[in-house]
Amino acid sequence: MQTRFFLPFVFLLVLSSCIPEEPAFLEAMESQQILPLPSESPQEWLLAFIDVETTGLLPGFHEMIDIGIAMTDLEGKLLDSLFLRIQPEHPERLSPGAFAVNAFDPERWRQMDAFDHAAAVESIIAFHRHSAGQKHVLMVATNSHFDAAFLDHLFRSAGKTWRELYHYYILDLPSMAWGLGLRDLHQRGLMNLYDVADEPHIAEQHTGVTGALLNARIYRALLQYQKDHQK
Repeated sequence: MQTRFFLPFVFLLVLSSCIPEEPAFLEAMESQQILPLPSESPQEWLLAFIDVETTGLLPGFHEMIDIGIAMTDLEGKLLDSLFLRIQPEHPERLSPGAFAVNAFDPERWRQMDAFDHAAAVESIIAFHRHSAGQKHVLMVATNSHFDAAFLDHLFRSAGKTWRELYHYYILDLPSMAWGLGLRDLHQRGLMNLYDVADEPHIAEQHTGVTGALLNARIYRALLQYQKDHQK
């Protein structure tokens, strides 16, 4: 009789110890706060153009090694920017393709005082508090699923969530261009049409902030394209 009841009790103890506690921020995420629409109150919204460099293509296995954020109003006017280098916990997972793009080297990153994960997250949060204040922010990227996934892993490694900073919806530039009838996923034709300055493609000079600022320039070109082709 003792064995019959003791084993399930131990199982329940082990099971309960494996269930993570609900993070404090979940209640705020689940709140039904009604936000003003950007179309109705554009002055209450900002855009955060984001670009990240990583050690590879697989979020959760590969890691972010830098991030750039360009904060703008809804017309794409630059208000502030942030650039951070981040020291990954597993630099040995660097893929050849990633190295060819961003020239990541753990020793060089240490010499440039790269942030650890927790410090990087706190710096991003501090940047948003300073730049956005109480305004609502939409994340914008070129490869939105890629950038958001790596940002999610970075924040969760520090016990945080990117939802503390950004609206649930994420905007991406290729979809904006597609909706305007532009089928060039790299927006090369649009950049040539409006003389949009490209970012460096030399690995040592190619960073998240050069990509974020390029994203903002492409966004402004898309707005101009829409105005030029309105009937």
